[in-house]
Amino acid sequence: MTESTYRIQGATGEWEVVIGLEVHAQVTSNAKLFSGAATAFGAEPNTQVSLVDAAMPGMLPVPNRECIRQAVRTGMAIDAQINKWSRFDRKNYFYADLPQGYQISQLYHPIVGEGAIDIVLDEKNPQASTKRIGVERIHVEQDAGKLMHDQHPTSSYVDLNRSGVALMEIVSKPDMRSPAEAGAYLSKLRTILRYVGSCDGNMDQGSMRADVNVSVRRPGEEFGTRTETKNVNSVRFVMAVVEHEANRQVDVLEAGGKIVQETRLYDPDRNETRSMRSKEDAHDYRYFPDPDLLPLELDDAFLEACRQSLPELPDAKRARYEGALGLSAYNAATLTADADTARWFEALLAEGARIQKKSEGDVAKASANWLLSELYGALNRIGKSLEDSPVSPEEGAELLALVADGTISGTIAKQVFEIMLETGDKPGKIVEEKGLKQTSDTGAIEAAVAKVLADNGDKVEQYRGGKEALFGFFVGQTMKAMQGKANPQVVNELVKKALAG
Repeated sequence: MTESTYRIQGATGEWEVVIGLEVHAQVTSNAKLFSGAATAFGAEPNTQVSLVDAAMPGMLPVPNRECIRQAVRTGMAIDAQINKWSRFDRKNYFYADLPQGYQISQLYHPIVGEGAIDIVLDEKNPQASTKRIGVERIHVEQDAGKLMHDQHPTSSYVDLNRSGVALMEIVSKPDMRSPAEAGAYLSKLRTILRYVGSCDGNMDQGSMRADVNVSVRRPGEEFGTRTETKNVNSVRFVMAVVEHEANRQVDVLEAGGKIVQETRLYDPDRNETRSMRSKEDAHDYRYFPDPDLLPLELDDAFLEACRQSLPELPDAKRARYEGALGLSAYNAATLTADADTARWFEALLAEGARIQKKSEGDVAKASANWLLSELYGALNRIGKSLEDSPVSPEEGAELLALVADGTISGTIAKQVFEIMLETGDKPGKIVEEKGLKQTSDTGAIEAAVAKVLADNGDKVEQYRGGKEALFGFFVGQTMKAMQGKANPQVVNELVKKALAG
């Protein structure tokens, strides 16, 4: 475990930052938490609203089993306490996009208790840069609607499509001490949610957003008064909020002022936070048990089914990639940081092992290097994501197999890959049609070597006089003469033999 050395240098000395995050993650489900209304993103305003969501008189909520299942699975993924008995409470406040006048949430008896998430601050040195961040609880609650202020010059409109959508509120302990730790925690949490499938993690669509709690103190002293910056929707912005808000608080304290417990908003255009309202405490919301909902009671069979449904999680997958497949710590971390990337890589790996009739460990390094360098580089260049890749894992495996069995050289493989990107053709077809097969014809290669040596007699003398670095020059010239189609191993042997003669 590592301790943060991040400090803010004030005029009167050093200050330490204390950070906690409350992450709201929209639960992956086809229906809302207490109604059958749809949850699809991007629908026309007010087209996904049931009578329950609109708080029509006499409408009663009915819990969505899938939303509860996803919350339990998420808790299990962070090795948290799962509470077999939990209860819904009403959080009472008035706001224009909250039709009921209260939010159904869980304050006193959440469905998930304490857990933890391990973060890595330096992927090239994970052993020395790992830190455990505690998770205090995960509770399930319903989302509010959305106010739209840009539809009319003098009025605000309300869209209730989001009203009643299931959220998991994942509350960390105040264990983070730097912007980098906050960013790493949010990234790791997003990765876990996407692996589990309990939230899509699309922060740009609002399905995952963070409330950032920041306070400052002299190192080792008691916690200071914290502020909460609401609804921050990217990892980069969370880190910016921490840095700005911590520096603001230090300036206030060093000027003799006091930090007010309040809710703030972040303005990314100005990179600053501003006050929104004084921070409410639990008693301000007049919480009480929801009289329309019975407590949730989970049996052992339900919990076991949830546990059995979990996939291999990122930390376990990363350890397997390093141990069983022999990948570097950095490559293993990069491949497991996103669930889609890991799935793509494993499809590439499985097909490569099948074609080459080898173990996955035997083809893993070449597969990882090609994916992370060649494919990622090409996708960045053409502005596509791995999901939109014009080359499939099966086609990538076929290309790598052609290199492995000596059909084409690594240099020719790059040319074939470019043609695959442009045409969508399979690598075997391209190699056949364009006559790109590598030759091991020793007669043709010997003739090329003889000509290269004859054309560069001065360099031959220099080589034989002790300038051995010229060996690569002769190999390169031979490969050029053979248009890259000669087997490099055969070229090396024949050049060595000719120079020795």
